Amino acid sequence: MIRKAYPSEIQKIMSITKACAVQMISEGIFQWNEHYPHAQAFETDCERGELYVLLKANILVGCITISYLKDAEYQTVQWLTKDGKNAYIHRLAIHPNFQRQGLAKELMDFAENLAMEEKALSVRLDTFSQNKRNQRFYEARGYQRLGTIFFPKQSEQPFYCYEKLFSEPMKNAL
Repeated sequence: MIRKAYPSEIQKIMSITKACAVQMISEGIFQWNEHYPHAQAFETDCERGELYVLLKANILVGCITISYLKDAEYQTVQWLTKDGKNAYIHRLAIHPNFQRQGLAKELMDFAENLAMEEKALSVRLDTFSQNKRNQRFYEARGYQRLGTIFFPKQSEQPFYCYEKLFSEPMKNAL
């Protein structure tokens, strides 16, 4: 089941993202660390109604943020669509004990369906340049890699920005 997160679940979500960080670091992927993700980001997501959790057998196993606000870091990216109603995916996490079971796909299906229902033009996201598995995952879902951004507190390495269109943008519309 996927539903909006409750503020009381932030600490559980933090334990999931910390477990993910440990797992990624063990695989040589230095994407998340003591600076990110942080509880304040999840608290803000929750206050805005943008934070969703995935439960299996009443166990919180994952989370995703689905926002319609464009972060400042994305200003330099040449997106496929003009800025308008675009969905932005942040902080997708599945506890390592539940990974490789199709749960990230379940969260992304949910996010994309929600964005379509909200009549978004596209879904935009970023993923770490050293996280090849995530890159393959998003590319297989139809996302196009467009540009790079940096989050110096997370890594010296870049993050790749991706966008998936729901339909071809109207060109030369009258």
